[in-house]
Amino acid sequence: MPTIFRKLGFCFFFYRDEGNEPPHVHVEKGDGRGKYWIDPVNKAYMDNFNRQDEKKAEQIVHEKQNDFKKNWYEYFS
Repeated sequence: MPTIFRKLGFCFFFYRDEGNEPPHVHVEKGDGRGKYWIDPVNKAYMDNFNRQDEKKAEQIVHEKQNDFKKNWYEYFS
């Protein structure tokens, strides 16, 4: 499970066996677990996050979208 970015307690990562899905990133913070599609950025799910953390996680995904997409294609190619 390669971690690609950490910020404000959020951990963004890929699972090793998900290269057959469209580009996406998983996010964890505390008990919260979620997944965002990268291109375009779209929330797949967010479990156990408060509203403020959900908004911040999505903001980070938007800010890092190009980096996450680059990491995805480098890792799964």
